[in-house]
Amino acid sequence: MLLNIENLRKSYGTPDGSVQVVVDVPSFSLESGQQTALCGTSGAGKTTFLNLIAGILQPEQGRIELDGRAISGISEAKRDQLRARTIGYIFQTFNLLQGYTCIENVLLGMSFGPGADRRWARELLGRVGLGQRLDHVPRQLSTGQQQRVAVARALANRPKLVLADEPTGNLDPASAAESLGLIRETCRENGAALLLVSHNREVLGQFDDVRNLADINHAAAWPSAGEAQS
Repeated sequence: MLLNIENLRKSYGTPDGSVQVVVDVPSFSLESGQQTALCGTSGAGKTTFLNLIAGILQPEQGRIELDGRAISGISEAKRDQLRARTIGYIFQTFNLLQGYTCIENVLLGMSFGPGADRRWARELLGRVGLGQRLDHVPRQLSTGQQQRVAVARALANRPKLVLADEPTGNLDPASAAESLGLIRETCRENGAALLLVSHNREVLGQFDDVRNLADINHAAAWPSAGEAQS
């Protein structure tokens, strides 16, 4: 089992001083190479769940085990190292560094893992159709092209697990379909498992394994105004 989660819990303080439990997942798992889509209402805890898996957030309780190693309960430095070696994260807003070129964004992502490999960075960008735009900065690219850079960066360290948070949310339908195909294909090529969050029915319809967060999460939904924690 690549990813195994047990009794995972995360809460936030509310403006009225109470505590709102956002994630309360008794059990969740993924096998190597598995591709799973996760859906849920706005504010249901989807992004928080991904961030817990990635080690960006720490839970109040529970265990997250990735490739046989615990993420929860270890130091921030060790979480960063494990994430860099094992996880690729495609953010909804891409999180590209605006002052850096396409290839520099990918190389910087590599620097947190095994180290920069320019040949592999060029190959990845070529695979996603940006071989002629290596030296372009994000503002010189379309939204769809920027997402391709984010996909290449997420795969740069040959992760065993790719997390994708609403990766088609900022794209038109044609670009969304193309991007989804690209993400799934590149994960298959690299043997990576994929956990993708989406509310788009057409996107969800492409997956054989679709799970509603409400079915695995015992927490009440976070208010819509708290979508930053969704």
